[in-house]
Formats: sequence, structure tokens, C-alpha cells
Amino acid sequence: MQNNRNEKVYLQHLHIEHAQALLDLRLHNHEYLQPFEPIRDASYFTVEGQEKDIQTGLGDKDLISSHLFGIFLTDSNELVGRAALTGIARGPFQNANLGYFIGQDHQGKGYMTEAVRLCVQYAFEELGLHRVQAGVMPKNTPSLRVLEKAGFRSEGLAKRYLRINGVWEDHQLFAITREDWE
Repeated sequence: MQNNRNEKVYLQHLHIEHAQALLDLRLHNHEYLQPFEPIRDASYFTVEGQEKDIQTGLGDKDLISSHLFGIFLTDSNELVGRAALTGIARGPFQNANLGYFIGQDHQGKGYMTEAVRLCVQYAFEELGLHRVQAGVMPKNTPSLRVLEKAGFRSEGLAKRYLRINGVWEDHQLFAITREDWE
């Protein structure tokens, strides 16, 4: 992964050895993140559950359907969040879905915006994708701002789009294409 770093944060593909740190981050921020995430089985919140999640992003970059990244602070190497390109479609679509979270202690410092930019750069320059899309609940103002600052455009409202925290939630859809990026 080239150019995966800036002065604030860097992205690193998650590997099995990151499972414990990722679990710790998720557990420490569970209450904070739950309003914006699906209800997950208890097995997800184990080292084995995190290892299984990480394994979905391991393999040949042109064949796998997900790339999972840890978001690390440049100055301390602390894992503070995760970004993921999922549902990667090849052929005429050349698209991925972007998902992300950052620990509550690190929100509002610009880290997530920088990580999203690095993730989009990876999608276009390393994976050769044409489009990255993301969906955000309208009440998640910080996440909406991240996408706007990272150059995404709003494409409309999807009613009852994802089941989040046990409720079918509307999501504002955003996208960025290679032409928008260049």
C-alpha cells in the first residue's frame, strides 16, 4: 500500500495479530458505536470473532471482496479506528462500499476524514476502482461531515436501508468517483 500515511494518521491492512487490539477498541467504544451499528452476536465481540472479520480481507487484492484497514495515529502507532472497503464489485461496476468508525476519544480531531481520504486513494490508485459509495444515517452528523469534507457527493435518501441497532434506518447515500478525485 503506497501513500497510506499523512501527518495525522496512517492506514494499515489489518492482520490476525491486530485482532486483540481491534477487540479492545470495539469493547471500549461499544456504547458509543452501538447506535450506528447492527446488533451483533456475542461471538463477534471475541478475539476469534475479530480474527474471522479480519480474514475476510486477506488474500489476493484483485480477488477478495473486502479490504479492512486499521487507522493508526502517526505519532504513537495507536489503533484508533477501522475503515473498510467492502462488497467490491469488478467488471463494469468497479465499485466498493466504504464503512468506518473511530473511537470516541479520537472523534472531532480530523483523523477520520484523513483516513477516509487515504482509503479512497487506495481504492482508486491501488485497486483501480471507479467508484466508492457510503451510506450514513441522517442523524449521524459527524459522519456526514466526514464524507462531505472528503469530497463525497450526496446521492439521495434510501428509506429503511440498513438494520442498525435493531431498527431499519434510513441512510443518506454518498459517492465519489475517480473523476471527482482527480
